Amino acid sequence: MTKVDPQYQEVAKQISYNVANKVLPMDKLPETLLEAYEGLFTELIEDKANTFTHAWDALPASAQKLMTKAEFHGFYIANAWMQLSRVAQEIADSADSEEEMNNNEYDGVFGRLAEQSLKECLRKLKKARTDRPLLNSFKLVMSA
Repeated sequence: MTKVDPQYQEVAKQISYNVANKVLPMDKLPETLLEAYEGLFTELIEDKANTFTHAWDALPASAQKLMTKAEFHGFYIANAWMQLSRVAQEIADSADSEEEMNNNEYDGVFGRLAEQSLKECLRKLKKARTDRPLLNSFKLVMSA
């Protein structure tokens, strides 16, 4: 994807922010975490490897009709952010020191989490075609 339409990006960002804000009050995040969120958002919205685009294109039309691609992209980014935040906290909690944390091998964790998050979101969207309460919960967490 790389060059993102500004309107698409704005929709995805608003949805991502709405969803993440339900779990983590985004306006109360420390600046460093907000910068991390912005970096994650940029990386996933650009979709340089076209991972998201290919996954979206492979969805059945009945699943694509439940929300726009930009809305789903935002939902996925928020889901990835929450998973990454949880894992980062677990890593920080399990390490006795910052030195120990730096000595452990965490390369590739982000990529695996993003991939896992996308698969989970795709599965939920497909299921939402026949599960009205799930679809309603999607809409609820995506709203402001």
